[in-house]
Amino acid sequence: MTPQPVDSPDLWAGLPTLEDPPREDDAAPDVWEDPIPLTGRRERPRFPAHVFPAWLGEFVAAVAEETQTPVDLAGSVALAVLATAAGGRSVVHVRGNWREPTNLFTVVALPPANRKSAVFALLTNPLYEAEKQLKTAMQPVIVEAELTARLAKEAADKAATKAASADAEKRQEMVATAVGLAQTADTLTVPAEPVLLADDSTPETVTSLMAEQGGRLSVMSAEGGIFDIIAGRYSGAPNMEVFLKGHAGDRLRVNRQTRREYIDAPALTIGLAVQPDVLRDIGKVKGFEGRGLLARFLYSLPVSTVGDREIITDPVPEQAAATYTAKVIDLTLSLAEWTDPAVIQLTPEADAALIAYQKRIEPQLKARGGKLGHISNWAGKLAGATARMAALLHLAEHGGNGYAHPVTAATMDAAIELGEYYTAHALAVFDVMGADPVLSRARSVLEALRDNGWEDVSRRDVFTVLSRSEVPTVADLEPALALLEDHGYLRSYQPERTGKRGRPPAPRLLAHPALRQGGGR
Repeated sequence: MTPQPVDSPDLWAGLPTLEDPPREDDAAPDVWEDPIPLTGRRERPRFPAHVFPAWLGEFVAAVAEETQTPVDLAGSVALAVLATAAGGRSVVHVRGNWREPTNLFTVVALPPANRKSAVFALLTNPLYEAEKQLKTAMQPVIVEAELTARLAKEAADKAATKAASADAEKRQEMVATAVGLAQTADTLTVPAEPVLLADDSTPETVTSLMAEQGGRLSVMSAEGGIFDIIAGRYSGAPNMEVFLKGHAGDRLRVNRQTRREYIDAPALTIGLAVQPDVLRDIGKVKGFEGRGLLARFLYSLPVSTVGDREIITDPVPEQAAATYTAKVIDLTLSLAEWTDPAVIQLTPEADAALIAYQKRIEPQLKARGGKLGHISNWAGKLAGATARMAALLHLAEHGGNGYAHPVTAATMDAAIELGEYYTAHALAVFDVMGADPVLSRARSVLEALRDNGWEDVSRRDVFTVLSRSEVPTVADLEPALALLEDHGYLRSYQPERTGKRGRPPAPRLLAHPALRQGGGR
């Protein structure tokens, strides 16, 4: 993968950095060297569109070219499109009792003016066409079922009326007939009109739609309003149960006075394109991280192309667009009638590749010293997400009869490459969200040092100006101070004892001269 530099100002705005180099009159070079940035701007690889089957990779690249957008946007939306087509109608059997549904949560973050809506439209249009065809095919069935149910209800009502006015000797027989007709009428259901896609819907609407659609639904949007809805825009309190269980495939049951809805194997897909600020904001929503909602998304944080775009571009070739449309519609329709999901198997070689990947990931999850330790909630789901992506790539290659062929090692390697891509981007996203508490506290200390213009300060004074919700105790402050000292922002020293008795004075801190530039701002 070709790394691309992270130079997006919108993403890193507001993070403490040294805006100006130290002046010679502040400190001698041999006394204070330039500090090391707390987090270097992480290298985020470009979306590996080459892992897609040719028909999909060509279309994704062509959309990125015509719209002059990062290929990451079209690539991540394409994965959500595949998950919409296959989610709820297929599962991948990894090994033993481990099965993964094929739905995904993806989110791409780009600033305004990046043509997110245009890319979404080009990628999702075939899904709307497939939905239209499903509705057309289902319409006669719905009409017949409605008529049958209505006639059965009328027959039951007439029988009940006759039984109520019948003579005593005939009443028992007529009541039994009325009861039988009522029971028959009660068993008749009218199929819901097929729906594949929903906009930013409330949790209650999503639950009802999923129940109507046999557990399958997709929320696709070029905006991030769904996060506000989950956080409680309308209800006043976060309501994420359907989103948590809809991703995992866990049984969902709603029992309320106004409705009862049971979904044994929900499969919810979410494909979003949001502004980077949305990611910062959702990281602060109480409950999102603790309940595991943030851990379920595959994050993409590409560099904006705005300012470097070509004005005249090649349009998407007609043949590439036609092939893409036909393939997506065919995959969607071929799986739409499955009630029990199609089971996709792995070859032993594909499973061996996934096992090797899991073995690489596991040591990185350690809370202390693990590269992914501070995002272990997210990284702990990475192997499952990789298996899901392998199944989707497999279905993209083989179509609706992919269940007749096992996933190969080459396809699993392609999914692992996607997993590595999303891992690199997740690390950058969770940096912005402040997932690493030590790093977050270190940034707060830097801001406090700058705001107060301190040159020589005690730990207690630093602790006093920080938020207790972020730094509850002095002990919680120490790792942050050690990190800043390691990076050259601070130096700890032991003041000289002023008397012969009593405790020695507590160690104090010297702040890098550059932090005092600008005074007490």
